[in-house]
Amino acid sequence: MYPKFPYFGSEEKCEEVPITFPPQHLNRQPGFEYLLKPRPISENPQSLGSCKLRDKVAIITGGDSGIGRAVAYAFAKEGANIAIAYLDEHRDAEETKERINEIGKHCILIPGDLRNESQCYHVVEETMKCYGRLDILVNNHGVQFPQTSILDISAEQLDATFRTNIISFFYMIKATLPHMCPPGSIINTTSVTAYRGEKSLIDYSATKGAIVSLTRSLSLSLEQEHIRVNAVAPGPIWTPLNPASYPAEHIKTFGANTPMERAGQPFEVAPAYVYLASDDSRYVSGQVLNGGTITQT
Repeated sequence: MYPKFPYFGSEEKCEEVPITFPPQHLNRQPGFEYLLKPRPISENPQSLGSCKLRDKVAIITGGDSGIGRAVAYAFAKEGANIAIAYLDEHRDAEETKERINEIGKHCILIPGDLRNESQCYHVVEETMKCYGRLDILVNNHGVQFPQTSILDISAEQLDATFRTNIISFFYMIKATLPHMCPPGSIINTTSVTAYRGEKSLIDYSATKGAIVSLTRSLSLSLEQEHIRVNAVAPGPIWTPLNPASYPAEHIKTFGANTPMERAGQPFEVAPAYVYLASDDSRYVSGQVLNGGTITQT
């Protein structure tokens, strides 16, 4: 068994957070969360919500699993209805939708490739058709393909990484803006690699740096529209992306080099998105919340 320690819960039922993980590899990106051992912890049962997003509508890309799933649960507990855009991870997406319905909110699933601009417009159209309004956009999807040298990054990989991780963010924002109700909120998922770099993730880190610059520039552009733009830069979080990216043995030490000496769980970063989506952060725009490690910014 992998080491664990109690993190939250009552004496009768105490949830445990893994410190290390058994070797495992997923054969494709995006990966399937239902195949992970142990499953990521997407929800803090002690968090009941306080209506911070009551009657709001949020689009969450990559909301089928990982951080996106945790954000969807947290938003639903705060009163939001959800539209989840994802590629083709249908089993994970249905599980997420089912839980949102149990929480008492509505969720629609919109599969498709967001690298196609037309699909981004389709996501927004379906959301408006269902809910008639749009308040929050969370750009949260991404891929990473580790390479030991920049010489090993093919033109095809470079194109796939940039089209997925940053160009599609532009597409989603452009599709969303004509329909967003002010005061609105756009939240982009970047990464600590935007600041500290990562020698095996050169193209990925470059896109995450671009997301930071997009966030800061767009916040200035939309200031008069009463739409705030911020970002979250997680450290290592236990999601399908990492076992889908690295060899099985790499996962044994995933997150061990952080100050907390473990990877984070999706539920531990989701409250940052709630803060940035809600009125609590009404005077916050163009900012990046770092999480999961200590970085120089």
